Amino acid sequence: MAPVSDSPAPSAPFSGAVSPPRPPRFLVVGIGGIGGILSASLIHQDADVLPLTRNGLVADAIEASGFVTRGESSLGVIRGKAFGSLPKKVEPFDFIVLATQPPQVEEAARTHAEHLREGGSMVVLQNGLCELRVADIVGPEHVIGAVVAWGASMIEPGVFERTSAGGFTIGRLDGSLDPALSTLAMNLEAIGPVDTTRNLLGARWSKLAINCAISALGTVGGDRLGVLMRRRFVRRLALEIMSEVTAVAQAGGVTLEKVSGTLDLPWLQLTDAERGATLGSPGLVAKHSLLLAVGTRYRRLRSSMLRAIERGRPPAVDFLNGEVVTRGERLGVTTPINAALQREIHAIADGKRRSSIDTLEQLFKATR
Repeated sequence: MAPVSDSPAPSAPFSGAVSPPRPPRFLVVGIGGIGGILSASLIHQDADVLPLTRNGLVADAIEASGFVTRGESSLGVIRGKAFGSLPKKVEPFDFIVLATQPPQVEEAARTHAEHLREGGSMVVLQNGLCELRVADIVGPEHVIGAVVAWGASMIEPGVFERTSAGGFTIGRLDGSLDPALSTLAMNLEAIGPVDTTRNLLGARWSKLAINCAISALGTVGGDRLGVLMRRRFVRRLALEIMSEVTAVAQAGGVTLEKVSGTLDLPWLQLTDAERGATLGSPGLVAKHSLLLAVGTRYRRLRSSMLRAIERGRPPAVDFLNGEVVTRGERLGVTTPINAALQREIHAIADGKRRSSIDTLEQLFKATR
């Protein structure tokens, strides 16, 4: 019998290096304010990203001068390229970030679904409830919602101004958590703090309430948020809009999340007593004060729907206020203020009305 040794057996020679994890590939579809800042930030951190835009002026400007960023936490000029179309041979993407306006989101999802890597996800940035629309195209397991808590504008082709600080809330429609969410969060952290939620629809409905107020009022009023919120009747309209959205969400069984961890929509919802109050009750004073603070913080925010109208594009009102009106009708919840704003914004888009504070005040008086 051979002697037994306590020494370990020699290990087999190391045959090759272990490959580092492959970085995720990003396709950013739509290079407006949000898409431009996001693309620049991803490029700045050496991510594998392909920005895609249909706007030839934007692509040419970026080709010549890079992504020019201004405003909050500006990165300055980030050298990069934006493509007008995908190359004929392109590797699939782990994340396809949909940064178009809501009216274009379904077309973007259908067009680029074939370029999604197996197990990859489309990241929905749009305001409204667009995750549900994209899920009908690629399946809910391939959808990540990203609620954007910051603002940006493209003030000229290739020049992107970040108008407010903030980050993202990301999650799946079914509330599950998975490694893809963690990977996405790590890449988005360069832009702002990222929270992961198991209640995506609750976060999305809360943001919808804010957007229905801010974007619609900015479109009809024709000015930035800080200017509009100084007027009491505008704040009153904002409270009525958000109250209607909250009522529809609650009727649909949605548990609303606080916006940015602080803004509580059920608390902002007008009570029956406050709806009929002619003088400021303590509750109303507190709610108006909060909206004044919001207007101050996001004072430079300008409605993306108004920008779309100015560029001859359809506004997203049917995805915001219109979505609330449609769902309210199904659930038996009346939404007269959101319905009036939807009609008014279509009239402005059709050239029948003009955005101005006077137009907004006329709408306020007509809905009393």
